[in-house]
Amino acid sequence: MVRLELDRVVMRRMKEDDIEVVKALIKEGCEGTENRLILHILTRPLCLFVLAVLSSILRCLVHSFILALAIPVFLLIVFLKITMPRSTGVLGSSRPYWDYVGSSFRGGQDETLQNPYCSISGKTPVTKRTRRGIAPKDKDKDVSTEKVTPEREQAAGHVWVADCEGDILGCIFRESENRTGIRRICRLVTGSWYRREGLGRLLVQSLEQRERETGAHRVYAHIPYPSKLGEAFFRKLGYQQLGEETDEEDEERNLETPERGFLGYPLTKVFYKDL
Repeated sequence: MVRLELDRVVMRRMKEDDIEVVKALIKEGCEGTENRLILHILTRPLCLFVLAVLSSILRCLVHSFILALAIPVFLLIVFLKITMPRSTGVLGSSRPYWDYVGSSFRGGQDETLQNPYCSISGKTPVTKRTRRGIAPKDKDKDVSTEKVTPEREQAAGHVWVADCEGDILGCIFRESENRTGIRRICRLVTGSWYRREGLGRLLVQSLEQRERETGAHRVYAHIPYPSKLGEAFFRKLGYQQLGEETDEEDEERNLETPERGFLGYPLTKVFYKDL
């Protein structure tokens, strides 16, 4: 773990040159999430019942109890591996994460989020624009195949990155504005060397401040269903899980639903916070 000085972090809009770095960060930060979601679905009672029925049918066709038990499980895992990225993508969105990332580098390139630690320390964070390990020909290849229309960019929303002297340490994804005054955090990722240093909290709270200033009154956050760490994190920031409240009816909250997978089991938990 690296000790991070939060007052040196610049939170800015993602640029074109950051796309591959952000993709790698997402892959690192979400490693194992898909497998945990698959295990969660496989251990649900209805899913176990379906697997038991299929195994009983196969037992009549094959003469091996082990094969009759293993084949349905194997086929279901393959099915979930193929379909789950398409249904979850950026959590809470039907688009896959690479489409979301590739569509979000345009727009206001010099936009930044306020860093409250800078006003406390009196420092001004500086971003050194060092380029990272992408050969020119590879970079041209990636960019040339990416055609971004204004409509697609608008639908993609924003990606903000935490930049410290040219190194991207984390990122936060904000969904497009589909409802007036409502914002949705679809993904929050911090580098493995910078966790438990307050970087995730800084990204979320700075984004909340910006959205509050632009007129938003509520923020939703989707986290993977089995993630106890993500649940505890957002609760510490004042978020409530959707469905826990029973004392009031809110039609707006009924419009926000978790992502669902095989047999309708939820893949995400939805948290919200009123700004």
